[in-house]
Amino acid sequence: MSNAPPADETEDILERLFRSGRTNAVLSWFLVGVLALVFVESVLDFDLLWMAFVAAAGVLVLVPPVAYRDWRVMLPWELLALALLPILVRGLFGGELSLFAYYLSVAGLALVLTVELHMFTRLSVTHWFAVVFVVMTTMGSVAAWAIVRWNFDRTFGTSYLSSNDALMTEFVWVTAAGFAAGVLFDAYFRRRDRQLWRAINWVIRR
Repeated sequence: MSNAPPADETEDILERLFRSGRTNAVLSWFLVGVLALVFVESVLDFDLLWMAFVAAAGVLVLVPPVAYRDWRVMLPWELLALALLPILVRGLFGGELSLFAYYLSVAGLALVLTVELHMFTRLSVTHWFAVVFVVMTTMGSVAAWAIVRWNFDRTFGTSYLSSNDALMTEFVWVTAAGFAAGVLFDAYFRRRDRQLWRAINWVIRR
């Protein structure tokens, strides 16, 4: 017979992604600091594409502490690290990532958005729907991002879109990254759930 309490006695798995510990908060705010440095660099370089991407990422990351009015309430630092991967690499090492890694980070941001919609709106999603939603959002993001780049090229004379062949290659990479993110996040949710139940069972047995 299982010692686990009924499901309604615990928060759902998406809510449990939020942490209020100091260690997680410090690590998460370090990532936010890198994010701010990259944004300043983008402003100085007048890199419109990165300014838009970094600003959007910053808004998503800062929703939890602003909503709860507590600097310690942040999403897990490892999730934020994945979501901010290309920004962190650019800020800390000055390099660039492959298209696959870039769109994997887009999937991370999509997961952050999904969790925050679940927490701060009337939308209520299960763990499996969150995974499917992340995959679909990641795949759809390449089209939206292509439109953004096309408008930048047309308005400001930039050259973010090189050719149709390059865009089709991006579609392939984003599809692969979307499915990879789905598998990764599913494993992540399951691991976090097992850790919580072990902690609950340990408390019950005491």
